[in-house]
Formats: sequence, structure tokens, C-alpha cells
Amino acid sequence: MTIEKKIGPMDLSTFKSKGQKFSMLSVYDYPTAKLASEAGIETLLVGDSLAMTVLGHPDTISVTFEEMLHHVKAVSRGAGNSMVVADMPFLSYQTSTRDAVKNAGKFLKEGRADAVKIECGRNSFKTVRAIYDAGIPIMAHIGLTPQSSGQLGGMRVQGKSVNNALRMIDDAKLFEEAGAFSILMECVPSDIAKLVSQEVSVPTISYGAGPHCDCQGLVSSDVLGLFQPFLPKFSRRYTDLSKQIREAFKSYHEDVVSQQFPAEENCYP
Repeated sequence: MTIEKKIGPMDLSTFKSKGQKFSMLSVYDYPTAKLASEAGIETLLVGDSLAMTVLGHPDTISVTFEEMLHHVKAVSRGAGNSMVVADMPFLSYQTSTRDAVKNAGKFLKEGRADAVKIECGRNSFKTVRAIYDAGIPIMAHIGLTPQSSGQLGGMRVQGKSVNNALRMIDDAKLFEEAGAFSILMECVPSDIAKLVSQEVSVPTISYGAGPHCDCQGLVSSDVLGLFQPFLPKFSRRYTDLSKQIREAFKSYHEDVVSQQFPAEENCYP
């Protein structure tokens, strides 16, 4: 399913206005991005989850801006007409609005991303506005924000209480007003996410926020079965490449030990 033209923020708004669902996939490298785009996935997020799924860190805050930029460049080269969103890592935008704009700009100028995403707290209005005013498309991330999970009581579902739910709706409206072209919600009760989606005019993206959002997002490592330590409740494993890869490596090793590889046809004359 080839994407015929480059996807941008306005296209996502068009999808919402037409009631057309679209998909997002968190990817981290050139070949995966290329395959995702060829499969018709409209939006690719280079998430800071790569800290855990690719680099082996215990959490997302360990990844550096330089590491994120490296992976954004790779994904952008393989993304085709899919939209590439660069996830801004911990301390790349919290220190000052100047740093936020500068680093967001690097993701576009050097990384060739189409937009950036930041995890938003109540004090993020000025940051979102500054990035927007600089002409950089920005996505706001609310609900469970892993970079600040310590302040949220850990990696828990957000918005369960009435007060927290109302605050989440207000936050979504606030960030839309600040210039966010979409709202990503992570680990939010389905009925709350539905209300948010109804209250804002920009598209909403669900990472564990139920079926009522305009877009559904998953992590490619979970979809493919490449990340084994855990699978989030909201995710789905569509295949188990870990098993297939492990078996392929084992067969290769056994062929080397038994001298079945390389065969004569693998050798240069």
C-alpha cells in the first residue's frame, strides 16, 4: 500500500475531519522505516523508547539528544512519504525555551524530521508556543509521560480520578491553543481519551488510550516481538521475530561448527 504523497500535519487534520483513522508506528532505523512506509503507515515516531528497545537502557531518560538525532536521520532516509516525528529526549527542551527551539530545529534541519514531539506538563504552554512560533510543527504528549513518571507515581494509567480527567481535557485544549497540531495520549482510560478527542479539533493519537482516538500507535519492537522483557497491556504482538532470528543465528552457528558453511558456492574463485 504505497503512500502517494508526503504526509504532513494538515493531512492528519484532514483525516480527522473525514473520520478517517490512521496509524503511527515507533521505529528507529532505516530498514524498519522503509518497510513501515511501504506498508502504508502514515506516521512514524522516532520515540525515546529506543533507549530501552534498541540501546538497552533501563528507562527512557538515559538516551541523549545526539543518539536521538542519529536515529532520526536514519528513519528519515527510509520513511518515503510517511511523516516522521522526532521525540525530544529528556533535558533537550526542559532547560529553556531557547534550548527547546534550537534542538527542535536541529531535528528538522539536520535530522530531516517533519515534526517534533514533547512530553507536556502543565507548565509546557510556553515551550509548545515557542516551538510553534519558530515554524516547527509540534505534537503534544499527555497522560503518562515516562520522562516525568517519578512525579506521576510511576508508570501508571493517568486520568482515573475525576479531577485528573478534567485536568487532562483542559491540558489538551491548552496545548492546542499553544499551537500543537496533534495530541498524543499514553495510558489514558478509553472514556477520557474519547472526551479529549471530542473536545479538541486537532487529531488525537492513542498509545494505550483506547479506540476512540483518531490514530492508533504501537512500538515496532512490540509489534515484531523483538523486545522481550515486557509487553505493555495495550500493545499487540503480531509476530515473534525474536524466535525466528534466534533460530536463524543458531543454524548459522551450527553450520560453521560443522563446516557446512561456507559451501563452495559461497567462495570466490
